[in-house]
Amino acid sequence: MPVFPSDPLIAEGDAACERLARGHYENFTVGSWFLPKDLRRDFFAVYAFCRTTDDLGDEAPGDRLAALDDWERRVRAAWEGGAREPILAALGRTAREKQLRLEPFLRLIEANRMDQRQTRWASGADLRRYCAHSADPVGRMVLGLFGQDDERRGALSDEICTGLQLANHWQDVGRDAVEKGRIYLPLEDLRRHGVPEADILARRPSPGFVSLMKEQVALARGHLDRGAPLLDLVDGALRRDVRLFLGGGRAILDAVEKQGFETLSKRPRVRKSTKVWLAMKALVG
Repeated sequence: MPVFPSDPLIAEGDAACERLARGHYENFTVGSWFLPKDLRRDFFAVYAFCRTTDDLGDEAPGDRLAALDDWERRVRAAWEGGAREPILAALGRTAREKQLRLEPFLRLIEANRMDQRQTRWASGADLRRYCAHSADPVGRMVLGLFGQDDERRGALSDEICTGLQLANHWQDVGRDAVEKGRIYLPLEDLRRHGVPEADILARRPSPGFVSLMKEQVALARGHLDRGAPLLDLVDGALRRDVRLFLGGGRAILDAVEKQGFETLSKRPRVRKSTKVWLAMKALVG
C-alpha cells in the first residue's frame, strides 16, 4: 500500500500551489471565479502542475527533454504516494481523493516534449493530434475534479478544448511566428492557399492568407459547436465554466473575423467589456 506524504508537506504544497496560481493570474481562467470553495484547493494543485509543466517546456535551462522526463517520473510517483516535494504532494492528495486519472497529466507532459521537437505541423490531422495533447487533457482534468470524467462528456470536452486552442493560435499567428518561430497553420493548407512560410515569418498578409484564415476560423467554430452539447450534461459551477469557455473561444474567433481575418500585422483582442459580459452571462445563464 502506498505511503502518502505527511500532512505538513501537503499543507505546504497547498500554499505553494495557490501562490503559483494567483501569481500567474493573467493565465488563470476566468472560469475559476465560479469554482465552489471546496474545489479551489484541488484546482490550484492541478493548475500548479500545468503551470510547472509548461514552464519546464518553455523556460527550463539545459536539456528540457531530460527535465520533462524527470518531471514525469516524479508525477508518476505522486500517484503512488511517493511525492517528496510540496506541489506534487498536494497534487497526489488531490489525485487520490478525486480519483483523477494519470493519463491526461502524462499527455500534457508529452505536449511539452512535442514543443521541443517541432515548430511546424504538416497537416490538419497533425495539428489536431497536438491539440489532443496540449489542450484536451486540461478539460479532462477539470471534468475529473467534478467527478464527471466519463467518455461521453470527455469527448465533448475535447472538442471545446481543441476549438479554444485553435482560436488562440489564430489570434496569435503573427506573434507566434516572430517571437517563437512557430507556425501552427498546417503546411499543406499554406500550400493549398498559395501562402509561403516567408510571408508568415515576415508578417506579410495576402488574399491567400485571408482565405486560409477564414477556413481555419470555420474549423475552430466547428469544434466549439460540436462540443456545445456538453452544457446539457453538466450543471452548476461546471456548466458556468463550460459556457465561459465556449463564449471565450467564440469571442476570439469573432474578433479575428471582425479584423478581416488578418492576424499577421495586428493581434485581434477581445475587449474587456466582452470578458465581463461573458462572465455575467455565465452567472445568470
